[in-house]
Amino acid sequence: MDFSFGHILLLVIVVFVLFGAGKLPTVMGDLGKGLRNFKGGLKGEDAPDAAPKSNASTSTDNNSKAD
Repeated sequence: MDFSFGHILLLVIVVFVLFGAGKLPTVMGDLGKGLRNFKGGLKGEDAPDAAPKSNASTSTDNNSKAD
């Protein structure tokens, strides 16, 4: 089955209606984390979340500077 531009456009509209434009980045981020964890599990890695933990501390540092 070939997907045309119309099919993709309809799919994007349905996703926006279901999740809304504000919640979409959160949903996509969670989906990406889930895929990374799944791939890490397939490879046999023990701690795939080691790298994102450092990003969390960086984001809190940036928030404290903005205040």
